[in-house]
Amino acid sequence: MGIVGGGQLARMSAAPAAALGIDFRVLASAPDESAAQVIRDVVIGRHDDIDALRRLAQGCAVVTFDHEHVPPAHLEQLEAMGVAVRPGPAALFHAQDKVHMRQALTSIGVPCPRWRVVEALDHAEEFADVVGWPVVLKTSRGGYDGRGVWVVAGAQEAADVLSIPLAAGAQWLAEERIDFVQELSAQVARSPHDQAVAYPVVRTVQANGICSEVVAPAPGLAAERAVEAQELALRIARDLNVTGMLAVELFDDGSRLFVNELAMRPHNSGHWTIEGARTSQFENHLRAVLDLPLGSPAPVAPYAVMVNILGGDVPDLYSAYRHVLARDPGVKVHLYGKQVRPGRKVGHVTVLGEDLDDLLARGRHAADYFAGVIDE
Repeated sequence: MGIVGGGQLARMSAAPAAALGIDFRVLASAPDESAAQVIRDVVIGRHDDIDALRRLAQGCAVVTFDHEHVPPAHLEQLEAMGVAVRPGPAALFHAQDKVHMRQALTSIGVPCPRWRVVEALDHAEEFADVVGWPVVLKTSRGGYDGRGVWVVAGAQEAADVLSIPLAAGAQWLAEERIDFVQELSAQVARSPHDQAVAYPVVRTVQANGICSEVVAPAPGLAAERAVEAQELALRIARDLNVTGMLAVELFDDGSRLFVNELAMRPHNSGHWTIEGARTSQFENHLRAVLDLPLGSPAPVAPYAVMVNILGGDVPDLYSAYRHVLARDPGVKVHLYGKQVRPGRKVGHVTVLGEDLDDLLARGRHAADYFAGVIDE
């Protein structure tokens, strides 16, 4: 099988692929990209270069993704070669274009923040007259980890954002700002013959648009609300014909759930599953796209806490290993082989156990030490 993208998601897919006996090839942008450091069979090229995609797909039974940015027309050409593309171009487009996603989710009755496409400032002002300021403005294509998203408090701020040039094919999307009490993520895996499994719903915490930590399962979430989130994710996967992992990011306002974003691949909110579930999101993504029976998503401990390591003042992350692992042998560390830049996700740590406050303290301490926030 081939995977488009050489980032950390492809890198973390390598171990379960080896365990399943899958021949694994990756399309990376450079020989030192995260996944290319640990995978033997690497094609160097861009994800929007059809010739590079053809080289990746040659001899592959299935092509899947570590990101959603491949042009749909290119994927249709791969399908014409007889290669299974999973998720398919039609499904993947929902994660590539936020307007398309909102239209599709609204049409199938999935609860979303109120939204509209805006082409000029007066459209944004009309929308704000209905939902109230502040309003969330998004580019329909190309944004991730907080990029391409602005919360604007009034007309002048909206005018400043709308003056930013859009990428080709993109539109401006205005959304109601939900006053949420927590952010959740519901992950499911679905195979071509319609087998599906749902992971425990998790709580995510964002800092500057980037996920900083995940708690599985979401503490204090009522059982009926968790089931509602899982059912939403399973319905979206079925109705949008998603194959592989699907992450549904949700706002919980205390009484209702609203779908914020979709990701059709393994997702940061599921990294805890490597140690914390009987079958990780990476293994179940591989199983799903290859149409193998799916593995159990059941947790192996009462709680799992995952904390992202963000780039800071320590350029050599491996120098922190001795302290972190000696201080807390129960911490599991994953480093992505990336060059350290301030605020960049360069790894994560996971801890499992029963005492949530203790797990949060341990996970945050380890991540902060790797980032240079603390030195003891």
